[in-house]
Amino acid sequence: MSSKIEVVLPAALIRIFAFAGFVSAAILLLNAAKRAGIIPPSAFTQLVAPVAQIAAIGLVIGMYLLVSRKAGALAAAGAVISGTSLAGLVGVEFVLNLVFPYIGQDVVAVLRSGPLGIALTVVSMLFLLGTVVFMLTLWRTSSVPKGAIFLYTASSLPIALRTVFPETVLQLGLVGLAVAAAFLATWMLRNIPRTTAADEVAAMVPPASVTAP
Repeated sequence: MSSKIEVVLPAALIRIFAFAGFVSAAILLLNAAKRAGIIPPSAFTQLVAPVAQIAAIGLVIGMYLLVSRKAGALAAAGAVISGTSLAGLVGVEFVLNLVFPYIGQDVVAVLRSGPLGIALTVVSMLFLLGTVVFMLTLWRTSSVPKGAIFLYTASSLPIALRTVFPETVLQLGLVGLAVAAAFLATWMLRNIPRTTAADEVAAMVPPASVTAP
């Protein structure tokens, strides 16, 4: 019974993390449509916006689980930095969607010029650093489609540096990141390790000792 649990659980987790990637992609597209004025902002769109980053943490964890044996310490560092920064971006999205729209622009400017502005910048730079490091390890050590890796990395740039790029570029970055996340989630589903319960049992049984005649 225990061997079956060990086989089923990782595959189930990877499927869950892949589903999280699709959720993140869908909400990123929703955020892009909202920013472009295609759909009007509402309480729902404001509340659901941070879920994209929460779901993206699951995507990063799932990808790391699939490449950890080959990628080594660099992938672990990239995954940790990326996951930590995404958690920070959840707070950023709450501020941008649930605070800033309801206060005056002069107050927003004051807040951005203080510690909040520093925190937003640090989180954004960590997000960019974690993305570059983790995607670099995926490029070098896995069978992830190179196009998806490049699109994910390139799309992260305007999101991390949103105060530098025009709004249109930011919207394109959100769309590009959504497409890349969906491709990566699909790759995860296609690369779930194929093991059997018999294989696990055989691996757990120590080989018989050989004695000299």
